[in-house]
Order: sequence, then structure tokens, then C-alpha cells
Amino acid sequence: MSILGLKKKQPKTFKVKVITMDAEMEFSCEVKWKGKDLFDLVCRTVGLRETWFFGLRYTIKDTYAWLKQEKRVLDQEVPKDSPITFHFLAKFFPEKVEEELVQEITQHLFFLQVKKQILDEEIFCSPEASVLLASYAVQAKYGDYDPNFHKPGFLAQDELLPKRVLMQYQMTADMWEEKITAWYAEHRGIARDEAEMEYLKIAQDLEMYGVSYFAIQNKRDTDLLLGVDAQGLHIYSPNSKLNPNKSFPWSGIRNISYSEKEFTIKPLDKKKDVFKFYSSQLRVNKLILQLCIGNHDLFMRRRKVDSIEVQQMKAQAKEEKARKKMERQILAREKQMREEAERAKEEMERRLFQLQDEARLANEALLRSEETADLLAEKAQIAEEEAKLLAHKAAEAEQDRQRLEVTAMKTKEEKRLMEQKMREAEQLAVKLVEQSERRLKEADHLKQDLTEAKDAERRAKQKLLEITKTTYPLIAAYSTPPAPPEAADFAYESASTRLDFKDSDMKRLSMEIERERLEYMEKSKHLQDQLKELKSEIESLKLEEQQQQAGVYSLHNEARGYVQEPVYIPHSNRNSAYMSQMAFFEEV
Repeated sequence: MSILGLKKKQPKTFKVKVITMDAEMEFSCEVKWKGKDLFDLVCRTVGLRETWFFGLRYTIKDTYAWLKQEKRVLDQEVPKDSPITFHFLAKFFPEKVEEELVQEITQHLFFLQVKKQILDEEIFCSPEASVLLASYAVQAKYGDYDPNFHKPGFLAQDELLPKRVLMQYQMTADMWEEKITAWYAEHRGIARDEAEMEYLKIAQDLEMYGVSYFAIQNKRDTDLLLGVDAQGLHIYSPNSKLNPNKSFPWSGIRNISYSEKEFTIKPLDKKKDVFKFYSSQLRVNKLILQLCIGNHDLFMRRRKVDSIEVQQMKAQAKEEKARKKMERQILAREKQMREEAERAKEEMERRLFQLQDEARLANEALLRSEETADLLAEKAQIAEEEAKLLAHKAAEAEQDRQRLEVTAMKTKEEKRLMEQKMREAEQLAVKLVEQSERRLKEADHLKQDLTEAKDAERRAKQKLLEITKTTYPLIAAYSTPPAPPEAADFAYESASTRLDFKDSDMKRLSMEIERERLEYMEKSKHLQDQLKELKSEIESLKLEEQQQQAGVYSLHNEARGYVQEPVYIPHSNRNSAYMSQMAFFEEV
């Protein structure tokens, strides 16, 4: 086979895999393509016009390098794999992201790359700034915070904070999520591109933002770090990447050159010393020089008037931003109107449910009122009947009251008559007592006279016997002839007659006294019977009066519609005269 035949069989294309921050792409490239051809193809595919910030980076022998655009791809030290893997990354960083980054895709790619560098701890960030940046990242990804949709735990699968920050504090994932959500809720109304721009504006103030670090040595073989960024060159200690020991801004550098492993920085002020440092790897030296040239060119470009292409891009970007802003305003207005409509709908539904509840309650109240009305009608009818019954009872009570009044009047009349009878009985009793006392006195006098008479009679008889015994024999013997028997009989008879007269008077007097005593006893017994009868009548009148008063009270209470406990009215206050009279009669 000829040499020409071998050449024809060689492949005319090769496979390339390009990894961006949010996608992977594969291309079939021609063998003769230069680095610029592949780079332009990637930029066209991505839609990127601000190409001067980016480059294709590949890894070779534990270090990285950037694909040169003026040389063919296959002629460079790219990996021999198939497909060849390149990373489409930002090679240079702007000084002010808000002014220099025009396209939205440019902002998005920078946002993704800076976010990854912060999470991978290639850029140091404090815990407070990390939480704030995480809130903007969440706003860019999820939009406005909605508590109904963004439930607790919705950030569990997102990597938002560096591991160093998570290990620094003893906080759970829920506690970090709560802190991030608190900031996230305050970003309501910020669009995705605005949130990404706010993220970059905060990140560009970090000390390690946009700095590429390389290990170098000075003349004394002291290990140092060289930092290359958009501001200039910086010399750091190996253990401190935050605060540089010495800086060389691009505006103060006149020339940068290297010879194999030696770098020379000549300041613009010739009076200042030339700074030299050394790097052990030639590939690293080339990379340092490449970054220095690119950053210096961009530094000088920023100080010049923008090219027509950049001006057109900025104008288009401005128009695009204005259009998007208007669209966002319209969308926000429509969203607000939709939310208001939804709120109005919810309010109408709530009002409808409320009215339905009110209607149901009104119906229930109506039914209850109808039942109440029926019940009240029944109660009114019952009350009317009760009123009629009470009126009838009141009439009866009035009749009973009148009857009781008449009875009370009669009772009063009877009382008056009884009092009169009692007074008469008292007078009679007084008279009887006086008569009894008088008769007792007379009986005592009579008994005394009777006793005196009996004593006188006894003395007279004794004296007569004595006289008779002493004188009668003498007369018979000396002076007088013996009397005839008729004369003696006559004298004896006369004496006996006088004695008989005395006895008959005594008997008669005793009989009169006994008769008067019997009459007095009968009168006393009759008077006691009258007193007992009068006492029983008074007791019966008291009972009748109490019953009448109780009947009057009960009828009066029934007529008034309630029952009252009977009140005991002592009769001693009203009938004290009766009681004193009764005591007097009982004593009698």
C-alpha cells in the first residue's frame, strides 16, 4: 500500500466534549481546526458574545492549561482521549460585574462558576456572607418565596453552604435552612438575572474572588504565592491567601518578562526596584504569562472607549433588560391581578360559605322562633285560662272576704255581747262574792251568838239547878205550905217551857243557817256552770276567729297568685282583757 493510501485512511475529524457550568456538549471537529474554531463553535452554541472573558481549559499532568486559539487543537498538549474533554470556564474576571457583564448568559455562567468556587472553598467566604449568598442562589433557582409551596425541607437536596461553614457551627440542616429561608423571603420580586447579579456583586468583594494562585520562590528560595487577577499581581505568604504582602497594580507595571524559570516585573516608576521570582515548571510560567497578558489587555481595554460591537451589545442588552423589565412588570401586574382575583374569589367563597352558614343559622333560628311562637301561644292560652281561673278564684275570694267580713262583724258583735255578758257575770260574781262574804260574816256572827247562847243557856241551867236545889226545900219546910201538886206541875212546866223555847230558837236558827248555806252552794254551783259555759264559748269564738283569719289569708294569697306561709298572730295582744277576765273567773 502506498503512502498516499495511508494518508487517505487517516480520520479527518475528532471528537470533543465540552463541559460548561450547566451542560455538556459534544462536537465533531476537523483535524485542521485551530483553538479559535472550536472556541467560536462553543460560544455560538451557548449564545455567548462576550467571549473575551472565557476559554477552554484542559488538564494535563496534574495541572491545567488553557487552549490557545492561534494554534491547531491537535498540535497542543491536549489529552489523547476520545473524546477530548474541555471545560468552558471564565478565564478572566471583570473588575465591576454590574458594568462589564452585559449578556444574561454571561452573568449566569459567572454566577455558576463563582458559586461553585465558593462551595468548593476555592474562594473564602464568611458564614454570614455565605448565608446571604445562599439566599440569593435560592431566589435565582426557585423564584419568589411561597410558604404554601416551599414547605420546610425543600432545600434539603441543595448544596448552598461550604462544608467549612457547616462544620464551624453546631447547627442542624433545618436550622441552616431556617436562616436561609428568612433571608430568602425578603428577596420577593427579584428576577433570576437580578438575583444572580446581586450574588456576583457580593462575591466580587471577597478577597479571593477572581484570583489565580501559583507557587513561586524569591531570590532567597522562600516559598511564596503569586496571585493574578483583574487588578494586578499580588505576592502572598503560603499560609495566607487573603491579605497580600505586596501588590503590583497593572497601572504601575511597565513590563513583565520571563526567561525559562525566572520572572521579572518592571515597575513603571524606574526608581523602584525590579521584582524577580522563580517558578520550577515551564508550563506554569507560560500560564502565568498568558494570564498576565490577558488581564493587562482587559485592564487597558476598560480604560478605553467601548468598541462598536460592545456598544451594540450594551444597547441590545439595555433594550433586552428594558423589555424584560416591562415583561416582568406586566407579569407582576398580571400576577398581582391574578392573586387579587384569587383572593377575591377566596373572599367570595368565604363570604358564600359565611352566607350559607348564616342562612342555615337563620333557618334554624326561624324554626326555633316558630316553635317558640307555638310554645308561647300555648303558654298564652294557658296563661289566659289561668287568668280566668284566677279571676274566678279572685271573685270567690272576694265573696269569701265579704262573707268573712260579715262573719267578722258578727263575731265582733258576738264578742261585744260576750264582753257585756262577761262584765255582767263579773258584776254578778262580785255581788255574789260580797253576798257570800256578808253571809259568811253573818254565819260567823250567828255561830258566835249561838255559841254564846248555848253557853248562857248552859250557865242558866246550871244556875237554875243550883238555885232550885238550895231554895226549894227551905220554902217547903218553913214558910210555905206545901204546894199543891198542880202548882208544882205548873212551875215545872213553865221552866221547861222556857227551856223548850230556847231549844226551838236554836234549832230554827240552825235550820235557817243550813238553808242559806245550801242556797249559797247551789248559787255557787250554778255560777261555776255559767263560768264554764262562758269559757267554752270564748274558746270556740277564738277558734272560729283563727279559722276565719286563715281562710282570709289563704284566699288573699290565691287571688294574688302565690302561696304565703300562714303568719301566726298571737291572740294575747288582742284578747288581753279576755284572758284577764278568764283568770279572774277561774280564781272565783
